[in-house]
Amino acid sequence: MKQKFFGTDGIRGRVGQFPMTADFALKLGYAAGKILAAKGTKEVLIGKDTRSSGYMLESAIEAGLSAAGVNVALAGVLPTPAVAYLTSTFRADAGVVISASHNPFYDNGIKFFSNTGTKLFAKDEEAIEALLAELIDSNTMPCIDPGQLGKVRRIGDAQGRYVEFCKGTFPKELSLVGLKIVVDCANGAAYQVAPAVYRELGAKVIAINSSPNGININAECGATHMTSLQQAVIEHQADVGIALDGDADRVMLVDHQGKVVDGDEILFILAEALSKSGKLKGGVVGTLMSNLGLEQSLANRNIPFVRANVGDKYVVEQLLKNNWLIGGENSGHILALNHATTGDAIVASLKVLKVMVMNKLSLETLKQGMQKFPQVLINVRLEKSPADSVLSHPSVIQAVRMAEENLGNDGRVLLRKSGTEPLIRVMVEAKRLEQTKQQAEFIADVVRLVG
Repeated sequence: MKQKFFGTDGIRGRVGQFPMTADFALKLGYAAGKILAAKGTKEVLIGKDTRSSGYMLESAIEAGLSAAGVNVALAGVLPTPAVAYLTSTFRADAGVVISASHNPFYDNGIKFFSNTGTKLFAKDEEAIEALLAELIDSNTMPCIDPGQLGKVRRIGDAQGRYVEFCKGTFPKELSLVGLKIVVDCANGAAYQVAPAVYRELGAKVIAINSSPNGININAECGATHMTSLQQAVIEHQADVGIALDGDADRVMLVDHQGKVVDGDEILFILAEALSKSGKLKGGVVGTLMSNLGLEQSLANRNIPFVRANVGDKYVVEQLLKNNWLIGGENSGHILALNHATTGDAIVASLKVLKVMVMNKLSLETLKQGMQKFPQVLINVRLEKSPADSVLSHPSVIQAVRMAEENLGNDGRVLLRKSGTEPLIRVMVEAKRLEQTKQQAEFIADVVRLVG
């Protein structure tokens, strides 16, 4: 059976367990180096987040690439979007990010970018996987002729270059003077660059969770744990709170009242502002998980909206297909293709701050135009049947149909299988919370009976 290593967001797992081992990373570096070198690759740029395991994996990938005859540029600790950007500006032929994003410190991951800052094409990943599988099966680690080994260099000003890039996405005629911002750095990759960007644009910045020690990344902080930021915004009487995740490719906000503003609300704010200014190109791409309130709020403003599969790479595919620029996920991956090729938390936050400054309105006021629908998500663990057979079972199909009929145009049903566990995720949205709970529990009961 053909081995599959790459998932929707690179290769990820628990450190010390296959595939997140030094031996695997070494062979992955060699396999990637050989495949990319055949396409003309001469240099690969590597960045990482603040996990202690990043040093081990970085050294192993670096050695593998060198053994394949590919030069390496080490950028150090950098957000994922910074690696995508710098891969292009440094004229590197590919980029590597060592990060497990919002996962705990004991996980890590490896993903590749092309020389244009986009994720590798599927055919390139498949070729790397094929060679990697050969190396693993044969338990060999080849090496190119010593005279052709790749060289390694360190980039000293990578963070400074990215700070200037981020600042360049904010209008020169505007500033953040007068705004007090709390930024939760998640003890992650943006712990230095994020506060610097907001400060250099004029804001008073209070940075929290900005002292990484290798094991506190995402630990009860950042975009997946908003409580500490909500408390800090209230405590410091700040205008806005900005929460990043471990590799700073997703962002969540907090208004001055301490209320969370998620990715759907961020998309609404950006789309409405662009539409009013006549600068919205096409429409907005969300995902299957985007709140129905976003879809209806955009429809009320005659702004086109389409849903992609869950995952920022699928959002990008839909944006490119429609030739649009704005899209994202409710989890905070926000895409602005006129500025970045991947989700960029700092750039996305600056776009919202721009709307606040230009309109002299609070974040709380800007989000009022979108009414979120109550959403209930029930994870049903399967005991006897595979997910696909459960989803296609007549009883489940009938239950979904009945729920949709009861909800009419004022609700939505979505069933998804987990990619990592034997689970079916039952999600229902409706205008009334009680109705939402009732229909979700009804479907979940049928799924439990079948599964």
